[in-house]
Amino acid sequence: MVTSIQHFFDNGVKRLTDIFKTYTDDLTKIAEMVYGVTDEVTRLGCSMIAEEWESYDELLRQRKDLRRGWYIVRRDETSLLTSLGEVVYHKTLFKHTATGKSCYLLDQLMGLEHHARITEDAEARILKEASESSYRKGGANASINGECISKEAIMNKLHRLEFPVLKAEEKKGLKTIYIDADEDHVSLQYLEQKGDIRKPRINTVMPRIIYVYEGVESDKEGRPRLINPRYFGGVYDGQETISGLWGEVLDYLNEAYDIDAVERGYINGDGAAWIRTGEKIIPKSKFALDKYHMHKYIIAATAHLEGAAGDVRSEIYRAIHKKKKWMAEGVFDRVIRSTDKETKRKAVEQAKAYILGNWSGIMLSMKSQDRNIKCSAEGHVSHVYADRMSSRPLGWSRTGADKMSRLRIYRQNQGNMLELVRFQKKEMKQVVGAEEIIYTATEMIRMEKANKRRLGALADLPVYDIPYPQIKKIAALKNHIWGL
Repeated sequence: MVTSIQHFFDNGVKRLTDIFKTYTDDLTKIAEMVYGVTDEVTRLGCSMIAEEWESYDELLRQRKDLRRGWYIVRRDETSLLTSLGEVVYHKTLFKHTATGKSCYLLDQLMGLEHHARITEDAEARILKEASESSYRKGGANASINGECISKEAIMNKLHRLEFPVLKAEEKKGLKTIYIDADEDHVSLQYLEQKGDIRKPRINTVMPRIIYVYEGVESDKEGRPRLINPRYFGGVYDGQETISGLWGEVLDYLNEAYDIDAVERGYINGDGAAWIRTGEKIIPKSKFALDKYHMHKYIIAATAHLEGAAGDVRSEIYRAIHKKKKWMAEGVFDRVIRSTDKETKRKAVEQAKAYILGNWSGIMLSMKSQDRNIKCSAEGHVSHVYADRMSSRPLGWSRTGADKMSRLRIYRQNQGNMLELVRFQKKEMKQVVGAEEIIYTATEMIRMEKANKRRLGALADLPVYDIPYPQIKKIAALKNHIWGL
């Protein structure tokens, strides 16, 4: 780091001075000034990072007591893409005398996987951008200075992602819990491999979304806002996996709330079988049909009636408000008998089956005095899934659709992308019960003198006035077990 700062004093400061001199000739060239300063600062930053990494490598080279059993093979130049830019540095290849295994000990110290070419901070930037726009833009956003990686590499990283279980911060006591559920329809390029989609052409997959919340309130602008929402989702096909999804929701509810104190849970949705499954898994829950879908089917059943459509709809709504299922069934039967066109008759029959089949959910939705029973799942599907996955002509693999939907869910839960990147990595083996290394006064004085000789005039800067950084580096190395 010291060498980098010295080089910046000798060269970088001069370049910065030239940048500001140029700017004084034309004060409108703000962008050129900012670009110039950014380049110099990022260049300094990358140089300092490289020097810091090499300082640990140099300690390993110089002190055999820090790498017992390992001997030097060679020193190689390598690079890592960081969010600041590409950092070029040197690291040493070591070989173990007993096992014959070769290893870059610096990689182990830094927690880098074999052939790693990108750091956690850059990967977090990539995932954040890829979750919002595209793989290509995610790769282009790897670092602030424009260094990028390919969209294929981004896709591969996405496909390997694993996600942590959603945890609750504290356990609450509530009387009522609200749950909304829906799904998106995402186009597939292929099922398992390219070219395997044939007639009949089934080329869609449905990422599910379920979210739990404590009610609805208004923000400062008067717009409705969910209270403490938590989201769950991904591609779940088949009854077993659907039950697993609802099981995830139940696990969270048990952790976040006192289930015994909950008097009622409302599951809002369009009445799909997978949504109704929630009633069997979430205790004390009842299904309430989303009014949007109720209106949608009633309109579809009466649209062909032209002038009489309004009167017929009023009859159906009257039957619903009076809670008379037989009356609604009679209205649908009358419309079916008076409809000659086959396609229109089928639409009415479908609407009848939907309304009557979800009658208990309609009754709960209509008669409940709870104003919070307002399903917003359609809007959430659009915002969480469709905005990235289906609102434009896009084609996905099943794995890609599943992982992206889960990444969007993680993002919606305010998940930290850096923490997600670190969740993928295995913890490095550390000394069990390792204690802080204590140095004698004599060794500290010796190290301080050596430090001042090396730094020269820079040793007078406050940040370099004591040798503790070097001591802590050695302590870190001594407390590390090199995996064999």
